[in-house]
Amino acid sequence: MNTFLKKISGDAIAVLLFLVIAFTYFMTPISQGLVLGGHDAMAAVGQGRENAEYVAATGEQTRWTNTLFSGMPTYQIAPAYESSSFLGFFAKAYGLFTSGPVLYLFLFLLGFYILLRAFNFRPWLAALGAIVWAFSSYFCIIIAAGHIWKVMTLTFIPPTIAGLILCYRGKLLWGSFVTALFTAFQIMSNHIQMSYYFAFVMFFLVLAYGIDAARRKALPQWAKATGVILLAGVVGLLANVSNLYHTYEYSKLSMRGPAELSPQTPEKAQATNGGLDRDYITQWSYGVGESFTLLVPDFNGGGSGSILDRPNVEELNGYDRFYQAAGRFQEIAAKSGQQVTPPGLDQYWGDQPFTVGPVYVGAFVCFLFIFGLFFVRGPLKWALLASTVLSFLFAWGHNNPAFTNFCIDHLPLYNKFRTPSSALVVAEFAIPLLAMLALARLIKSPADVFGTKRGKIAFSVASALTAGLCLLLWLFPSLAGDCISAKDDAALSAMGSALGFDFVNSYRGAISDMHHAILAASALRSLLIILVGIGLLWLYLRGMIKSWMLCVGLFVVCLFDLWQVDKHYLNDASFTDPVQMQTLTPSAAEDVVRKDKTDFRVLNLSEGNPFNETSNRTAYFFQSIGGYNAAKLHRYQDLIDRCLNDELQGFLGAINMAGGDMQRVPGDSLAPVLNMLNAKWIIFGAQAGQALQNPYANGNAWFATDVKYVDTPDAEMAALKRLDTKHAAVADKRFRTALDGSPLGTGSVRLTQRKPNEVRYEVTSDKGGLIVFSEIYYPGWKATVDGQPVEIGRVNYLLRALKVPAGKHLVVMEYRPTSISVTEAIAFSAIAVIFVLLLLIALRLRRKRQAEAKD
Repeated sequence: MNTFLKKISGDAIAVLLFLVIAFTYFMTPISQGLVLGGHDAMAAVGQGRENAEYVAATGEQTRWTNTLFSGMPTYQIAPAYESSSFLGFFAKAYGLFTSGPVLYLFLFLLGFYILLRAFNFRPWLAALGAIVWAFSSYFCIIIAAGHIWKVMTLTFIPPTIAGLILCYRGKLLWGSFVTALFTAFQIMSNHIQMSYYFAFVMFFLVLAYGIDAARRKALPQWAKATGVILLAGVVGLLANVSNLYHTYEYSKLSMRGPAELSPQTPEKAQATNGGLDRDYITQWSYGVGESFTLLVPDFNGGGSGSILDRPNVEELNGYDRFYQAAGRFQEIAAKSGQQVTPPGLDQYWGDQPFTVGPVYVGAFVCFLFIFGLFFVRGPLKWALLASTVLSFLFAWGHNNPAFTNFCIDHLPLYNKFRTPSSALVVAEFAIPLLAMLALARLIKSPADVFGTKRGKIAFSVASALTAGLCLLLWLFPSLAGDCISAKDDAALSAMGSALGFDFVNSYRGAISDMHHAILAASALRSLLIILVGIGLLWLYLRGMIKSWMLCVGLFVVCLFDLWQVDKHYLNDASFTDPVQMQTLTPSAAEDVVRKDKTDFRVLNLSEGNPFNETSNRTAYFFQSIGGYNAAKLHRYQDLIDRCLNDELQGFLGAINMAGGDMQRVPGDSLAPVLNMLNAKWIIFGAQAGQALQNPYANGNAWFATDVKYVDTPDAEMAALKRLDTKHAAVADKRFRTALDGSPLGTGSVRLTQRKPNEVRYEVTSDKGGLIVFSEIYYPGWKATVDGQPVEIGRVNYLLRALKVPAGKHLVVMEYRPTSISVTEAIAFSAIAVIFVLLLLIALRLRRKRQAEAKD
């Protein structure tokens, strides 16, 4: 027992250290009871309120929400399955039941620590590597933004790869368990894009070990280990089959799936085949030159925001000239009748539309990485180099068009993902890992650094490419160009004639000097960090300090370096009061709407573009026509692009001309599609008088007295634009069987009950007929009339419809997918396999201890 405790004491101390670091980083907001208030976290409150309240009231999970885009499945909003909840409990146990940002940072630290321990690193060296990985700036940025699915997925990736390493080191039982468990945790976290990127890393690692095995004539052992890894990975995947299957099914009908309409323009014809629009995919592409932020964090100015809010900006060379020039710019612009923000005020001058902050892995870490490319032996370094290069090629997006277009057109699943800049997470993994492998070899064989040609070259090249480059950028920041964004450059060029070309050129120079000063200061900082790190290495190589002293010194240097940068993007200002976070206060306009107790939808224009309402505020209070979700139904996006945007322009223009008097607005002809979505209220602003009732809304359901059948989605959309939606309907001919054969009579339809996954109507009709429901059609909804199943058809491109006979009837529509019971049985079987592996490990450890006791 004492031997066992001695073995784990280093690990226990490391885990305790990680907890202390995580709590310390967030000490102030935690002590004040604050919670993260990132954009995505706040948006999740809005879109998840209906589901949360329903689960709390009934204990039943719903798979549908009525609050976003007139209704959509919750598979990519609040995916919840019993198997996931069961797995989630053990994931919480792995995180020592911490929560919130402390949990996220702790898991980042612990995951990479496990990976380095799988490489047989000593605990203190593995702890250093964990710091280097966990405090990479992008991770803190996405924590602050509330990208929690992405965060959790990334925390489980290093231990997943640790399982792979254990298998190739011959520890098949441990390796299979670790691979299966953390694959399950990773996929449960539900950010397939991150898992997708790291699949390439694992492929390169498997290939590297295969090359090494071929060289050692050990291919049978490699094949056996690879087979175990694949089987363990499959077990981890099957543990999440409920989520994977239903996400896959939904993706076919979401924006990530194939388009059904013909392109509107030749440019759109170049869009991806069966995925997102090409421009949408590549909108957030990292600049090629911007990649130097991994070494110099403010190479492109840092995050978007006013340069005047930058800490200590007044101390930078060029500030006085820039400040005076900006003030002069406003004066001259005002005299010429222009009220514009002076270009150059945004401190970010990179290629992306805007950014919260740069990807920075640490200046000294970059030194060790380049040093490792020359100093570390074996194919593993080539796997990590290949991963890093591929990461950059992915991240450059539209700045690397040939490669990106090839991937979009030919690489499976690639056209389902957006924001290529996020692929740099792979570089953020590979660079610290190779850096730590290099440091481990340096500590083990210090004589090889200056005592061999390879070591001398490695040290010289790494110094030149990191410290040397930082020195040049400090002394000559203009080497990086004029440091003016394309947006600012275009604005200045457009204002030349109005403001005078001499002044504009002078102002351009002031902006460039200001940005050069920011770059030079950041380069100097990175240079000093590298020099301190090199100094510690020199002391160790000269035998003046012990290895543990070196690690402690580098621990302090790297933590100080990364902590300081991270605090710009994840700090006390990132937190908010939990009551304010979870409970929004309605505006006066929203209070007016809330007094209406009927069932309706709301079009909210006060939050900007209603179909890209990033706050999801409307969904918090009402059933919204719009909202924010990156995976909305493709047909709904079609409706936005082809109908609603045009309708809104004409409808709102007519409302303005009528002074808000809706009786003077020809609403039936101007907004038939908006009306069929039952947009009863339109909110223009926060004041009470800025909520207008739309008297032309069709209501919850109505009888159609005329149905037209068409051959294609294009024909259906074209007919919808000319349709009197209150009386007529248009349907794809595939639904003729479900909809035809009933007299097209009239009658009354009254909604009597609505739950997220169930709606009930009382119907009265003399002849019977076809009812159109202001509900979004989606496969899996089932309907009954007086308890007898009936088929639901689709009309008006995306609404539900069904036939009813004459008389008085009860119509019930429910969404309770039967496929879940099947997938859950498979998932729990896979989870059982993981526990069997754990049991086998426990039995093996018990036998080992018993054998040791006998000896």
